[in-house]
Amino acid sequence: MRFTVCIVIVSYNSADNIVSCLNSVHASDSENLSQIIVVDNDSSDHTVELVERLFPSVKLIRSGANRGFAAAVNIGVRHSNSDFVLLLNPDTVVEEDAIRTITEFAQKEPQYGIYGGRTLKPDGTLEPSSCWGLPSLWSMFLFAFGITTLAPGNRWLDPESIGGWLRDTLKEVGVVTGCFLLVPRSVFDELGGLDERYFMYGEDVDFAIKARAAGYRPVICPDAVIIHEVGKSSATLGKKMLLLYRGKACLVRTHWHGMARWSGLSLLWLGTCLRAASSSIGSRLNLISPRTHWEMLWRTRKQWIDGYPSPDHGARADANEVEIC
Repeated sequence: MRFTVCIVIVSYNSADNIVSCLNSVHASDSENLSQIIVVDNDSSDHTVELVERLFPSVKLIRSGANRGFAAAVNIGVRHSNSDFVLLLNPDTVVEEDAIRTITEFAQKEPQYGIYGGRTLKPDGTLEPSSCWGLPSLWSMFLFAFGITTLAPGNRWLDPESIGGWLRDTLKEVGVVTGCFLLVPRSVFDELGGLDERYFMYGEDVDFAIKARAAGYRPVICPDAVIIHEVGKSSATLGKKMLLLYRGKACLVRTHWHGMARWSGLSLLWLGTCLRAASSSIGSRLNLISPRTHWEMLWRTRKQWIDGYPSPDHGARADANEVEIC
């Protein structure tokens, strides 16, 4: 039985890397690849011009504004017509058989629902951020008291990083990140797509939580390999951190209840406070440079601690609203 795949790429000022990404997709060994969709979030560089001129077979959709990752993905998926949807970052390069490998695995093992691969850095070393463990009160406790900073990547003391595992074996994970994520279109629709409240960061965790509630088990297929230059699609560090922690707060408010919700938010607040205080002391002693991102995050805590607006609020945070003071 022939299965088709639609690749959805969200671009925003991605001119420096989208050509390499699309070239690698076209060169991939995948006879089932049916469609490539690029949703551009109002880039101000030459991204749109490059896609139109060099890749006429790619379906280019101009979103008309910087709508964020989740909303742009949903736009792309609505324009697709395939059995599977593959989310792919513009700062990735796909290895020759990665698309075929991950799709054939998903076809044979439909119980997992969400599929990721093994991501490497340009120098060939492991880039571990293809997947994460789900956040928990334990992981937030470790963050709040700086234990994850003292033992990064430790299996027990930094559990969200899934440390020690080289992503070279088949393994169920908490979260498959959106840089390389395959999902059957039927599952994507069943889960309601990505939650568009999340401008960037957190939507993949929310998607994984909904998938697990529906009985699916996100998994990493190690034989599907891509190269990923992490950070090429991100804004400045301060803006990135604010969006990241707004997403974390939104996840806690959405999926946790009662004392768990209160405790989770308190631990996020405490962890940020202690790191900001530590960096402030360090800068006064000339041990580190002044105004670290933790101090900025603490100053802007009122912007992120409430998370994103609820779906019926009639508003959604935009990156341009983020103020770094």
